[in-house]
Amino acid sequence: MNIHKLDKFAKSLIKEAAGKIRASFTTELIIETKSEANDLVTNIDKETEQFFIQQIKQNFPEHRILGEEGFGDDIEDLSGYVWILDPIDGTMNFIHQKKNFAISLGIFKDGEGLLGYVYDVMADDLLSAAQGEGAFFNDQRIPRVEQANVEQSIISMNASWVVPNKYIEHEGMIELLRKVRGTRSYGSAAIEILYVVTGRLDAYISMRLSPWDIAGGMVVAKEVGAIVTTLANEPINLLTQNTFIVSKPDLHHEVVTNYVKLK
Repeated sequence: MNIHKLDKFAKSLIKEAAGKIRASFTTELIIETKSEANDLVTNIDKETEQFFIQQIKQNFPEHRILGEEGFGDDIEDLSGYVWILDPIDGTMNFIHQKKNFAISLGIFKDGEGLLGYVYDVMADDLLSAAQGEGAFFNDQRIPRVEQANVEQSIISMNASWVVPNKYIEHEGMIELLRKVRGTRSYGSAAIEILYVVTGRLDAYISMRLSPWDIAGGMVVAKEVGAIVTTLANEPINLLTQNTFIVSKPDLHHEVVTNYVKLK
């Protein structure tokens, strides 16, 4: 398959879907909860995923789709072409702020990331990459990430991981936050990966992310030399939830070696 043809098609879908999302602000939003009270979904999340699936199946019927809202295929392996999609990553931001949310899309072949996209819908910023061809931000090539140490870094992390929790020893996270130059939290894994790739952040850490949160950003991050692993320093499994870190290389080693202790 021609990867450049696939890339052009994916970008056109993302831009069209984003237009539909922006237009939805003039309509009534139907908000539901999923696994718990803060796990939100709207009719626009569902409609956007269904739009992608309809267009992908119409043009590439042999391709499979893993989507957050469950309208795609039942994916138990990554053989063949698999699109991994989050139609709106940062749904809470979408509802409350009307910004800081993104379309996240990764296209994989036999488990290898071919194409990756993060589209900041309200900023009209597209982060994209094709395997082996580098990464681009609004069609401008992104340089490879530079090195950084903890004391020089801005790290993004949800504040809930520095209080007692069931995933990680929070004392190490408190020590990390005391040493870094600054911390941020934007409420969208895709946006936060975008910020690491483009140099606005030095690392992003999370305890529990699904494949659709990170698949698109992972492909891009690898093209600029950022390190993407679980917090146990293992490869990401795109068939299940993971702990997650994307970081500049030296900083990645420093964080997972000296500050991370999983329960």
